[in-house]
Amino acid sequence: MFKRRCGSAAAALALLCSAVAGTVPAHATPGATITVADGELALVRFELPTEQMLHELIAAGADVAASGRDTNGRVTADLVLDGPTLDRMVARGATPTQLIQTEGDAARHYQRSVAGTARAASAVDTAADTLQFLSASWWVTGGRTFLETRVATTAVYDPDVEITVNWTGQDGTTGSFALRRFTDAGEYQYHVAEPQVLPSRPVRVTATSSLGGTSRPQTPSHWPGATPPPLPDGYQKDFIDAYLTPIDIKARIARLARQYPDLVEVIDLPHRTQGYRRTATAYLGDPAAAAVVVESVRFGDQGPNGWQVRTVDPGKPNRPAQASWRDRVLTVSLATGRDGAVISTTDQVAALISARFPQRVSAFVEDGSAGKVMPVVGAVRMSDGLAAPAGVPHKPWTVQALRIGGHTDDSKIGVLAYSQEHAREWATPLVTLEFAERLLANHATDADTRALLAQVDVFVIPVVNPDGANYSFNDANFQRKNLSNHCTGAQRDPRNADSWGVDVNRNYTVGSLFDGYVGASANCLSGNYAGTEELSEPEANNVVALAKAYPNIRFGMNVHSYGGYFMWPPGAYAMPGRITLPRPSPEEGALFQASAKRIVGAIAASRGTVTWPSRTGPVADVLYSAAGNSADQLYYELGIFAWDFEIGNDRWNDQTNRWEGVGFQPPFPEAHAESQEYAEGLVELLRVARDHQAAG
Repeated sequence: MFKRRCGSAAAALALLCSAVAGTVPAHATPGATITVADGELALVRFELPTEQMLHELIAAGADVAASGRDTNGRVTADLVLDGPTLDRMVARGATPTQLIQTEGDAARHYQRSVAGTARAASAVDTAADTLQFLSASWWVTGGRTFLETRVATTAVYDPDVEITVNWTGQDGTTGSFALRRFTDAGEYQYHVAEPQVLPSRPVRVTATSSLGGTSRPQTPSHWPGATPPPLPDGYQKDFIDAYLTPIDIKARIARLARQYPDLVEVIDLPHRTQGYRRTATAYLGDPAAAAVVVESVRFGDQGPNGWQVRTVDPGKPNRPAQASWRDRVLTVSLATGRDGAVISTTDQVAALISARFPQRVSAFVEDGSAGKVMPVVGAVRMSDGLAAPAGVPHKPWTVQALRIGGHTDDSKIGVLAYSQEHAREWATPLVTLEFAERLLANHATDADTRALLAQVDVFVIPVVNPDGANYSFNDANFQRKNLSNHCTGAQRDPRNADSWGVDVNRNYTVGSLFDGYVGASANCLSGNYAGTEELSEPEANNVVALAKAYPNIRFGMNVHSYGGYFMWPPGAYAMPGRITLPRPSPEEGALFQASAKRIVGAIAASRGTVTWPSRTGPVADVLYSAAGNSADQLYYELGIFAWDFEIGNDRWNDQTNRWEGVGFQPPFPEAHAESQEYAEGLVELLRVARDHQAAG
């Protein structure tokens, strides 16, 4: 608040202080009177008679808040003063032109500002936001009716907004359920909830928010709203009776080629994989105390399995460290000091081994053992650590594709279905092989199948990642990646064996980690490690090579598990800003969506499994950002309409009243059911491709 400033320090300042209250003479401001109450300060603007008066006021210590010249060049000054001083200023010829503010105004302005803030806050608290249904869909599965909704609020920056959906059923029942806020990469997307069980088909839904917003009423639509033609009598299916390893798959491909020579061409893809193989390693010492890891240069199956490594104490003082090789045994004689005690450290031994026999082995200090005295260790055997029985080959693997239909040129539109990019997804090749066998077995007896194969060129890669699949079946069932080991240094410690490899579906070139997109890692031990560079892996190169070799391929389906998703590009975004790869054009976006409904409807025809609307859409929107995935590669680089299945939809449990996941390797009855329903979806994809070509 303003404080009184009257003192007697200077004679000129005394001129401004007076005990007499006054008013401005009428001649000073015609038609207006400016007064300042006694005992109160005010801020007043004056027109001064001369510039010299301004200088005198400043020199005398007057509280001049501002000064200058008006538009007519007259000298002005704003002063903080009391009533008597106002009179003195007028007596000296100054003309007051504006009472800017009084001392009492400050308190009033403050109180009004506080009251205004409260009113504004109250208005914010009670202001209604705008709500919009993004989707409202219902379906029936297993005799149960489900409703799923997605609602967006305009209050996107308020993390506390709560949205409730109110529904009315066909039978007159009503109810409500809450939605949860869904954000991705820190950005609000919408509010959603898992599908809700209803007693009857919903005929009306509305949404309300905690801010008072209310949506327009909606009539939920039947999802997906499409059904395939019924299967004819005698239609053959159910060709899957067990999980299939890569060896089983290779045998089945050979059998199909023999059984249907006029319809099947087996394509050996050009990039051989590493094979089910690893280098041989051994801990020389105790990893819990002091140890060196010794690793062969060649793969274990090429000879190093069974090599032995040991350290010895020479038993004499002042001996240098030495290393020798004889009869598949590496011996390190440790250095000793003057007293005959071993003085070699782990670092020295590792360096000696690597330098002495670089064509055979390398060595590094086990994490936590650096600088420690190397222990004397009896002979330990080196091994690649692989556990598969003898029937699993270790040599480089030739990945194979089936071309189905007997086509000899590329005049017909092509469809590519490929599976098991991720090793642990055991049920996915069951889908593609069931699909292939249905086409082949029904060609002779079903006119629709025969017509489809006459119009569409079909390509199938049942197992993209055979090495990782062999490891998943025999060593570590959760293995996701291939068997390439690009780790260096201590990351090659055998304790990390189940974390080595490259995520094949992060190794492609479009929207990759190397271009700054999110959803892959540069850490070789990460589950979504992208590799050393784009297309560093033969598995990814095989998919691209097949698509390029047959430019008639215009549609593709990458079969993954699990979770029940149906997706398409864009599959990746960059940060900051969640910048996705370019969105499809409106026309192509409509094709993706309409085709998805048809294929989801075909899947549902098998056992009623329905992929949720919230799990149908672009990968980056309904799942996560997957930098460097194959669908983006096929779509953006090669112009192929590329989708992704995530088979293995969540199942509703009536006992627990909740949705439950099925996993990568569910009990076989579930995997078998997945193979049947998703094979139906792939057949519908052929119809989509046929219709697209016919539409021109």
